[in-house]
Amino acid sequence: MTNGIIYRFYTDLEEPNKMDNRPFLEFDITKIKENTVKEIEKFHKSKLDISTIVDNASNLKYTREVKNLIGQELASSSPEFIKLFASKTYNGRLTSKVMDEFTEIVGKAFNQIISEKVNERLNAALNKEQEKQQEENKDQPPLSKIITTNEEMEAYQIVLAILGRKVDKSRIVQRDTQSYFGILLDNNNRKPICRLHLNTGVKYISLFDREKNEIREKIETVDDIYSFEDQLLRTIDYYHSELQIL
Repeated sequence: MTNGIIYRFYTDLEEPNKMDNRPFLEFDITKIKENTVKEIEKFHKSKLDISTIVDNASNLKYTREVKNLIGQELASSSPEFIKLFASKTYNGRLTSKVMDEFTEIVGKAFNQIISEKVNERLNAALNKEQEKQQEENKDQPPLSKIITTNEEMEAYQIVLAILGRKVDKSRIVQRDTQSYFGILLDNNNRKPICRLHLNTGVKYISLFDREKNEIREKIETVDDIYSFEDQLLRTIDYYHSELQIL
């Protein structure tokens, strides 16, 4: 029986060949739940088995009625329901005052149980999702903390423009690190040309002398790198002279 929104399924559990007064399955199509969908699937033409449905109808019917009773008791507990718990936990006489006290206690206890169960399921689901993500990310390389900024790349282009008159630009290589933005000759750590510190409060450039001692110079903007053109070119000369000696 249905009005298009509420669907009720009946059988003859209480008296043969006579429709029961209460349905064994009922749902609101606008609020349908997953477990209800599984029951509805049994009525599909490809799965329809009347004997199986009838056998299951009794379980569905009484489960539904018990759930309704539990819902009613949780919403507004009856004296019999309160007395059931009070008599098992309280040794004294169940006076009206004691019953009033247990009405509050039972309601609070059930609400706490429900909250705890919900939290347990949520935590279990979250932990399962975290484990899944950890498993998926296990073989992936860690994310780099190094972020090369546009300002650093602009500085690199300025150094390329300066040194391009003396060496092939392909030999001038940038290597960003967490501490500084480095520029090397021939991608060789033993041939640093300069180091740029642009992501701090005070910006500065590190230059190198013949003995590769680091000399820091403060700059305001990357355009200030042009003022160190001679020092940068001399660094290239140092490495070239080392090759000649060798």
